[in-house]
Amino acid sequence: MELGPIFVALGGLFLAGLAADTLGRRTRLPGVTLLLIMGILAGPAGLAVIPLAAIAWYEPLSILALTMVAFLLGSALRADRVAAHGRAILTVSLAVVVMTVVIVGLGLTLLGVSAALAILIAAVATATDPAATQESLRQAKAEGGFADTLRGVVAIDDAWGMIVFALAMVVAQGLENGGLDPQHLLDAGWEIGGALALGLALGLPGAVLTGRLRPGEPTRLEALGLVFLTAGLALWLEVSFLLAGMTAGAVIANRARHHERAFHEIEMIERPFLILFFILAGASMQPSALMAVGWIGVAYVLLRILGRLAGGWLGGWFGGLSAVERRWIGPALLPQAGVAVGMALVAAAEMPELGAILLTLTIGTTVVFELIGPFVTILSVRRVGSATGQMPQKQ
Repeated sequence: MELGPIFVALGGLFLAGLAADTLGRRTRLPGVTLLLIMGILAGPAGLAVIPLAAIAWYEPLSILALTMVAFLLGSALRADRVAAHGRAILTVSLAVVVMTVVIVGLGLTLLGVSAALAILIAAVATATDPAATQESLRQAKAEGGFADTLRGVVAIDDAWGMIVFALAMVVAQGLENGGLDPQHLLDAGWEIGGALALGLALGLPGAVLTGRLRPGEPTRLEALGLVFLTAGLALWLEVSFLLAGMTAGAVIANRARHHERAFHEIEMIERPFLILFFILAGASMQPSALMAVGWIGVAYVLLRILGRLAGGWLGGWFGGLSAVERRWIGPALLPQAGVAVGMALVAAAEMPELGAILLTLTIGTTVVFELIGPFVTILSVRRVGSATGQMPQKQ
């Protein structure tokens, strides 16, 4: 393997990330969208200047980056924040997932899509891109009640989404095979329950040990150790690394009262991983897939947006959010990428006849949601901040 071109490519990608940050601050364009566009232009679909060997790193980098994001989102579920916003977080996350499944699934079925495929597409539609959402909040410097609620919703709605997808796989396989297989139910239960158990198994001792090896000062090595251990064990045990990371992050945030530095260390080291993740995600995208999905893709995009809007408004109403927060919480949850593609890959492996269509659809529509989603998330935060008098700090 030629290492020289790979190192040159990585150096160029980091500098591209720096350029995206600078351009984003000066123009207020979402950094995530800029990084994805750079990746598309530099990848095989564009100028093809990124070596294929570097693009092959996308999968492990995405796992590491998303596990770091999962830790940070889990830490947003601290008891004090949940006490303040828990009702809204729970109702919005549940309503968004339920309304997305109902509207997307029912809409596609009425348009003539088979019931099994419509159920799988509806389940994939529940996934939000936690990395893009978190990065958009960071760029907008969003703090306060709405931002805390949004972080909590993103953490929990992907957990609900994974549960829904696991059950959707069982139902779709039953429809295709003429009956439900108990083994599929057991597999779904293991992926969810095993991830929660792994998060607890790592989070409880982590909360006790972190920051005590060097009293009061958790180190970057501890943060990296937790992230790599969680990701590796989750893959080895074939459970959700996102759920495991969120669980471990929530446990440590609530049990390790003597410090918060472990998460500060993750925040400091995640940026390079996220830059590579977003650029390589763009390089891995296939804009031509948009043409392949045809009218189903257009319907999916419109129905998912409708599901987010309806779910956000309904959940916000039950959760006691203000009128302006109800209006914008759903649009803020539009980004969709790695988690959805991961679901589609699982479906493709388990049900090749339906999975191929689902994977093409997901890859194609991901381009749309990753390009417009961060714009809408930042716009939502700013509109709510303007209406409530809690404007995010300017770049």
